[in-house]
Amino acid sequence: MKRTDYISWDEYFMGVAKLSARRSKDPNTQVGACIINEDKRIIGIGYNGLPWGCDDDEFPWGNQGNLIETKYPYVVHAEANAILNATTSLKNATLYVSLFPCHECMKLIIQSGIKEIVYEDNKYEGTDSIKASVKMAKSAGIKLRQL
Repeated sequence: MKRTDYISWDEYFMGVAKLSARRSKDPNTQVGACIINEDKRIIGIGYNGLPWGCDDDEFPWGNQGNLIETKYPYVVHAEANAILNATTSLKNATLYVSLFPCHECMKLIIQSGIKEIVYEDNKYEGTDSIKASVKMAKSAGIKLRQL
């Protein structure tokens, strides 16, 4: 008789996203993303961090002060990294992400062909960025589902 206490596909792929988040050097927010195709195969993963080749010790990680002195102009979000790391077309794919995507990432998600977003946390819910993100997702017919 088979086991009955195994994890669901949602738990599995969110687990991969959360494991990826542990690679982030960001002291405040670690985000991970995992993209799967319609056959439940992983086709892209990513986490929030600096662009390839940029030294983690040469850039700021704070979130206060002038823009240039914070992490914001430098960090690539997990969703963008997962899209850029994708090994094949993302048409009709599902994105598992530990934090609801910002408006900038949502534009990339829509353009890449992803059709479903499964997210764990939405700690910025109610902000203009998230309002814009949700508006775009709904307009583009992307299914949003919190795990």
